[in-house]
Amino acid sequence: MIRLSAKVQGNVQGVGFRYWVHHTAQRLTGVGGGYVKNLSNGSVEVEAEALERAPLQALLAELHRGPAQAQVTAVEAQWEEDVEGRHLSFRVA
Repeated sequence: MIRLSAKVQGNVQGVGFRYWVHHTAQRLTGVGGGYVKNLSNGSVEVEAEALERAPLQALLAELHRGPAQAQVTAVEAQWEEDVEGRHLSFRVA
């Protein structure tokens, strides 16, 4: 299992960003589970897991764009490989 952990900064709270990420993750074949949640500093945290790197790379590319109402200024991403899965589905936290 491969895990992507990302923090998205900018105007990403109060613009439907979390629900957009949830929909995007469900649309991408291969994203097995994870979560998206708002952080107290105004950023959004995303964790996603998949058996292959490709769907997570596609999700990461989408995070850089965000929905039309958002204004993404930075995305910090960390990768972990050969991890045990922690998530059964993708959810909004």
